[in-house]
Amino acid sequence: MEKESNFSHTESLALIESMINKATNRFNEDGFLYLLWGWVVLICSVTEFFLLRIRFEKHYLVWTLTWAAVIFQIFFLRRKRQKQRVRTYTDDIVKYVWITFIIIMFLAAVLIGTIQGKEYYKLIDPIFLVIYGMPTFLSGVILRFKPLMWGGIGCWGLSLLTAVIPVEYHLLLVSAAMVVAWIMPGYLLRLKYKKTNP
Repeated sequence: MEKESNFSHTESLALIESMINKATNRFNEDGFLYLLWGWVVLICSVTEFFLLRIRFEKHYLVWTLTWAAVIFQIFFLRRKRQKQRVRTYTDDIVKYVWITFIIIMFLAAVLIGTIQGKEYYKLIDPIFLVIYGMPTFLSGVILRFKPLMWGGIGCWGLSLLTAVIPVEYHLLLVSAAMVVAWIMPGYLLRLKYKKTNP
């Protein structure tokens, strides 16, 4: 009886250990939201750039596409949460990094618009590029995923370029930032996710 009890106790520990290892090795980030937002912002920034070139008065309306992406993201995350079996501490940290990013983006947009008035366009893209780099770099550190870290650094480098490139081309720098910070890492995250979650 004692031997049986010891055996089941050892077996239980082995089972718990294997479950912990499985949860640790499982990579939950599939890159979908990086790709979603990367492509949405890329399409909006390139479209607005061309609308400005042809002097279309309501060029800014293209950014209403981001509201459709927000609504889609809410439903996507709700569904993902229902399916998710294991939620890690890493998942929670990354979530709060991106919540912080959204708050900072909103405050920056309001403050720049209020302080600069009609001249907001001179500062909005340089500041947004700096802000884009923060959650991208931190997510890379948390997930131990170097393409995101390099993407964040890329955003900061592109923000410095706004000081020497004419304002009318700043939207193209935002487009480039989306490619290096979110789209390329997004596809690489998908590959990593598929490898670790067969």
